[in-house]
Amino acid sequence: MPMTAIQSNRKPRGREPEALLEDIRKIYTMGSTEVHALAGVSVVFEHGSFWAILGTSGSGKSTLLNVLGCLDRPTSGRYLLQGRDISSLDDDALSEIRLRNIGFIFQSFNLIQQSTVEENIQLPLYYQGVDAESSSRRARKLAALVGLEDRLHHRPMELSGGQQQRVAIARSLANDPGLLLADEPTGNLDSKTSAEIMRLLCDLNEQGKTIIMVTHEPDIAAFAHKRLYMKDGAIERLEG
Repeated sequence: MPMTAIQSNRKPRGREPEALLEDIRKIYTMGSTEVHALAGVSVVFEHGSFWAILGTSGSGKSTLLNVLGCLDRPTSGRYLLQGRDISSLDDDALSEIRLRNIGFIFQSFNLIQQSTVEENIQLPLYYQGVDAESSSRRARKLAALVGLEDRLHHRPMELSGGQQQRVAIARSLANDPGLLLADEPTGNLDSKTSAEIMRLLCDLNEQGKTIIMVTHEPDIAAFAHKRLYMKDGAIERLEG
């Protein structure tokens, strides 16, 4: 199903990368042992690009995504998001950046089971203090964008896995982020539904969203324009 573009409220930015990492290191201390989850990662994610991050368990791909999403703070190195150095910001500032600049899509959908489709999509707007009428209007547009305009009052348990992921994608777009981060977005879906979700992400990318996705599936990674392979906390190779 072709996806209709939804107008962005963001002003056009300059040519700076969406995200830039310089020598990012992340060390976890477990008792007397240090675990080097990221060992000097440097990479530029250009605005409007579509990346897949691959690697075996323990390679550092999830830690990298958490750093990009401001969910985890690097031990050292520099992180520029949309031209702003956020490496040393405090928790409140990072929370504000997550709320306004980044959209998250999870393998397990992370929907509120007691809430309707419309209410789930509205959640980021609630935390931004958007008024109820504007929030509802935005949620309805996004539901239509992902083909769920007739499911607004359904709850997650009444939807298929693919429909739940569409709700999650619509929710990730509520704050009109420049960057979408997807953690195994097709991990709980069958192959047909996975392809539908990936085509939706490709459409969003064509509309200008920068997408960085973690996956362990080569056929899913093939939808991305660029692929980053992780091993032992470092970049093993880049493709695309």
